[in-house]
Amino acid sequence: MKEPIFLKPIFQERIWGGTALREQFHYEIPSDKTGECWAISAHPNGQSVVLNGELAGKTLGEVWKTNQELFGNNESDVFPLLTKILDANADLSVQVHPNDDYASKNENGELGKTECWYIIDCKEDAELVFGHTAQTKMELRQQIKEGNWNELLRRVKIKPGDFFFVPSGTIHALCEGTLVLETQQSSDTTYRVYDYDRVDSSGNKRELHIEKSIDVTVVPHKDPQLNIIVEHRENAEITTYVESDYFSVYKWNINGETVFNDTKRFLLASVIEGEGTFVVDGKSFPLNKGDHFIVPATVEEYSIKGELELIVSQP
Repeated sequence: MKEPIFLKPIFQERIWGGTALREQFHYEIPSDKTGECWAISAHPNGQSVVLNGELAGKTLGEVWKTNQELFGNNESDVFPLLTKILDANADLSVQVHPNDDYASKNENGELGKTECWYIIDCKEDAELVFGHTAQTKMELRQQIKEGNWNELLRRVKIKPGDFFFVPSGTIHALCEGTLVLETQQSSDTTYRVYDYDRVDSSGNKRELHIEKSIDVTVVPHKDPQLNIIVEHRENAEITTYVESDYFSVYKWNINGETVFNDTKRFLLASVIEGEGTFVVDGKSFPLNKGDHFIVPATVEEYSIKGELELIVSQP
């Protein structure tokens, strides 16, 4: 198969969700509390389905198992990444994710969760929770026990176009009025530290995971050092945000037509603005805001033309 693999997203309702996925991307969402678009996913809790070509109708998980040539014969047992768009219409819980070792031992073999965020849009003066002030595990435990959240949690001002790398072990939370594209390991494991004492529609507070959270939180917090690189190609600006052990993430700004022929691994791509065309072997595929697709390893050269912005990742 030498063409892009377009995928149908899965939508997840959340207590903090809203309607931005419909308003900004024109998705048909299940309710006005839709928090997550699982755009490229082979996770058992929500699998994308192929929309085009000979694999149409198959889940990404099925394709991963039966068509490894499309993925460069990757050695991972599971599809390694998960691309989401998150609509934080209200504050998300303050949370932390385990690394691979801890998750494997404590979450039935699940992957850990290192992730990153590209801020698509946010309200004026928006912020997020990123890190904490505790210097020891004992201090972390005491601050949590006493509920000293204003002292413990670090808050960071954000604006559209910002990028954050969130290694496992980082206490974090998206806050009200934020729309982000998230690239993460393919994991659905989250440990809640604090949930603002909210109750669900049944009047129940959501479960917290205090002991596991303390176990996995890195103390003291250290901001990851990003080496953001901007490269100019013909009709394109390529920004490299992060190259980590789990994924590399880029932003492609295309204005005109740009040829790509330097990809040896498969790519995950999401159109976050504009429209254009993907051209390979003389065939053209329209690209529109809200489209998500995989460029398989079997595609050696292709071009993208138009005026559009994409967030692109690879394991």
